[in-house]
Amino acid sequence: MSLLRLALSPLQTLSLDSSLEFAWLDRQGRPMEQGRGSLARLGQARKGAAVECFLHPCDSLLASIELPNLSPARIQAAVGCAAQALILGGCESMHIVHSPRDAEGLVQLAWLQRALLERLGALLCEAGLKLRGVYPAAYRLAVEPAQTPVVAVLDEHLLIRRSQDQAQVHPAVEAALADVLNSGGVVYWVGASAPDNALIQTLPEERAWSGKAPGWGLHGAAQPSAANPGGWPRAVACTVLAVAVWAVGLNFYAARQVTQGQQLKAWMTQRVQQAFPALPMVLNPLQQARQQLALRDNGTPGGSGFARLVQQAGSAMPFMVGSLQALVFEHGELHLSPLPGAPGGGRDKAWQASLNQAGVEVAPVADGWVLKANGQQPQPLAENDSE
Repeated sequence: MSLLRLALSPLQTLSLDSSLEFAWLDRQGRPMEQGRGSLARLGQARKGAAVECFLHPCDSLLASIELPNLSPARIQAAVGCAAQALILGGCESMHIVHSPRDAEGLVQLAWLQRALLERLGALLCEAGLKLRGVYPAAYRLAVEPAQTPVVAVLDEHLLIRRSQDQAQVHPAVEAALADVLNSGGVVYWVGASAPDNALIQTLPEERAWSGKAPGWGLHGAAQPSAANPGGWPRAVACTVLAVAVWAVGLNFYAARQVTQGQQLKAWMTQRVQQAFPALPMVLNPLQQARQQLALRDNGTPGGSGFARLVQQAGSAMPFMVGSLQALVFEHGELHLSPLPGAPGGGRDKAWQASLNQAGVEVAPVADGWVLKANGQQPQPLAENDSE
């Protein structure tokens, strides 16, 4: 089947009249025609054609994470945690997708705003084109054997494709290319003006379009929902069946989630300890990792008191380990909020005395406890206090 491929402009400004680079591929995936044209004109000339869209580099948000051999459900949960840390904000408006885990344990993930993808789907539908896939920019490049990197420069971004699923998009062209060359081995360059380097070999221009698309992409959020007035009985039947399946499997799923959650938390704790070895104890891995990154970005020195307060809390408040809902450190104060129903330790005053002896003030608040250094020289704990 013949296929139309488009190199999109930034989705924020994309319209039916935007001039886009395109390639018309034959059934063997070889470009028969290349050029530029608007969505409106391409839709008129190729009415109903299947189209694969490749995002502009500024819309190509990609990351690669290393994961152990987990079940698909656990991989999905780990990808969600990683995406939340990378996006640094709410994920509700984002469409997040990921590749399968490869032989080296790497999982590629991509994300983009749902609203932009939905708008793209509406424009293609209006132009009369049939959407087949939406992928980050680098996936239009060819795939070479043995994961040999294939690179190209597009709008001041370096596109790198290494395999069927693994690709990268870098805004710093020279630095990224230097990293690829320093890794050793041959690098294939697509396009004109290849740098003068013995490790760089040039590929024909058509190889910029002939790459096989990965088995995953962002098109799920761009597919228009087809209206079918006569499909209500079938929709109702499917809904009833789905509810029945959900009810049967709910108890089984809940039992598995407990085990999966514990294993995932243990893995996250291990990764946080590896990334931040100075942390004396990991009570809440995700929030402590965010706290450390914020301290690092703000240039806060290691003696900010955070590590000491966490260490003292972990030693004197063992009932909080694994039971934290929130951990916030600001203005020299550590705010601990336990999960609902978790033991609060309010009746036992021994641990509060231990903290005071160690030079830490502790005060109860509506949702937990607040710890801060009292400025006094900490006293060593007695043996019976530390037990």
